[in-house]
This record gives sequence, C-alpha cells and structure tokens, in this order.
Amino acid sequence: MKSLHGTWTRTTLLLGLALMACGSSGCKLVGAGFNTWVGAMHFWALPPLIPISPYFSQLIEDTYWEEERYGKVPILDPVEGENAPLFCMDSPSPDEIIRAMPDDTAGGVPFLAETSRNNVRMVVEPIVDSIGECRFYPMAGPCRLHKCHYKCTVYYEKVLRSDWPIPFSHSDQSIEVVYIDHDHLIRCSGPEGGAY
Repeated sequence: MKSLHGTWTRTTLLLGLALMACGSSGCKLVGAGFNTWVGAMHFWALPPLIPISPYFSQLIEDTYWEEERYGKVPILDPVEGENAPLFCMDSPSPDEIIRAMPDDTAGGVPFLAETSRNNVRMVVEPIVDSIGECRFYPMAGPCRLHKCHYKCTVYYEKVLRSDWPIPFSHSDQSIEVVYIDHDHLIRCSGPEGGAY
C-alpha cells in the first residue's frame, strides 16, 4: 500500500512540474497551432480538417477495385466459325478468390490480436459451362448468356497471434470453399439474332 501511495505522489508531482514548466516557458505551440488551423479554415472556406484512418480509404479503394474488375458483366462480340471458343476460358484469379473468401483476417489490433493466412494453395474446378439461347436483354440487345461457374477450394494455414498481455501463437490447417460465377453475354449474329 505504501508503494502505491508513493508512486501516486511521485506521478502527481512530476505532472504538476511539467505543467508549470510548459506554462512558464513561453511556448505557444498548442494555441498557435489552433489559431493557424482556424485561420486557414476561414481563409479557404473549408470545413475543419479531420484526420481519417487509412483503414477507411483502403475500404473505398477496395470497393472501387472490386466493382471495376469483378462487378460488371462483359458483353462480348460473336466469334464465328467452326473453331469459335464457346467454352469458359477465364478462370478466377487468385486475387478474386481471396476477395471472395470470408474476411476473418480483417480487424484486430496489431500485436494484440492478429490473424493471418500462410501457405495458401488454391484448386479451381469448373462446374458449369453452358450457353443459353439467344434472347433480348435490356441495355444489351439480343445476346446469349454464357454461364461459367467455378468451385474454388483454398487450403491455408490460419495463424492466430498475440504478443500482449500473454504471448501466444496458434496455427491451424483450414479449408475454405468459394463458388464464383463468371457469366458473360455474347451478342447474337445472323438472322436468328436479329442483327443487321
């Protein structure tokens, strides 16, 4: 009890001395910084500057990346001839598979609770490869729907790690299965498609 009382007294004394030293030193760092901030705000007619975590800007970038790369259905021109590739050719990329997985590595606090995936292996299997009949799609015209459905099995080592208050690390072999669609439209050609 005496050591706790002595620590409390020492901390209070040091804090009081620091406040007295800052107040009498002539340093106007905090006040001058605040005045500059308010002056710039009035001069440029802007709202107050608010610091934003990089986490939120990364979320916005990821949303735009996924929409640009994986969120749109492409409309392909018809390929005529006997050697026309009418089978699925674009299997999912590793980036797309990882983004489609449940994100259990997001969040956490560095050094307190971290989750990571190590030794990732992926097996991609096509399940469905079919072409539908020619029909009219709004905003696309007469097209055929080419369905490409993939089963992606991801094998990885899931590592849970914490360095404080009790350091520990736990690794577990995990398997995730993700189903990804790569459907796209192919324009109809010839008299049956109504194309000119």
